[in-house]
Amino acid sequence: MDKENVSLYVVPTPIGNLGDITLRALDILKSVDSILAEDTRTSGFLLKHYQISKPLHSFHIFNEHKTLQSLIGKLKEGETMALVSDAGTPGISDPGFLLVRECLKHNLKIECLPGATAFVPALVKSGFPTDRFVFEGFLPHKKGKQTLLKGLAEEERTIILYESPHRLVKTLEQMVAFFGGARRISVSRELTKLHEETFTGTIEETLAHFLQREVKGEIVIVVNGKEGKTNKEEKD
Repeated sequence: MDKENVSLYVVPTPIGNLGDITLRALDILKSVDSILAEDTRTSGFLLKHYQISKPLHSFHIFNEHKTLQSLIGKLKEGETMALVSDAGTPGISDPGFLLVRECLKHNLKIECLPGATAFVPALVKSGFPTDRFVFEGFLPHKKGKQTLLKGLAEEERTIILYESPHRLVKTLEQMVAFFGGARRISVSRELTKLHEETFTGTIEETLAHFLQREVKGEIVIVVNGKEGKTNKEEKD
């Protein structure tokens, strides 16, 4: 796509290891007029590492509605922008959806670069089926969480969830109740970082493992689908 025709670039950033950014992403970040960042401090560290100096503007869940029309106005005037999140691909459990949708409404061209997304390595490392899966992102903190888990317990596809470290144990306890302790699960944390860890076992084994240590880092949970007709046919 011709760069001159693109108004907004959606640029994935590393989920941990700064070396995982693509050469094309660096080229785009150097060429745009400004960069929209979920957290300017986090993105500022990345840009400084690669000696990129561009105006940084905050764009996060608490201000995206208020700043949306102003940004669209600047894009329509010809300014080019790159949208980045703290880690991974914007729009995947991070701000981005609203801006992309509004750009499309105003016929502004968008280009989304391929790049890091935390759930992909976690899914592949789990050893669970990758041909069919459902991504649920972050579970609700309170209201609706148990109802959602109860429904997911019947899902035959591989299930992928994001979770924060301080809620992991509680979520695993609820999974034991709804999925059964024998269901297999894989929990990855600190992906691509120095203390990366993936634990795979039954939900009961995984709960026992994380009860014995202080949990840190971003968490990806991958759950094997419920044994059903689809799963049995694959084994036959």
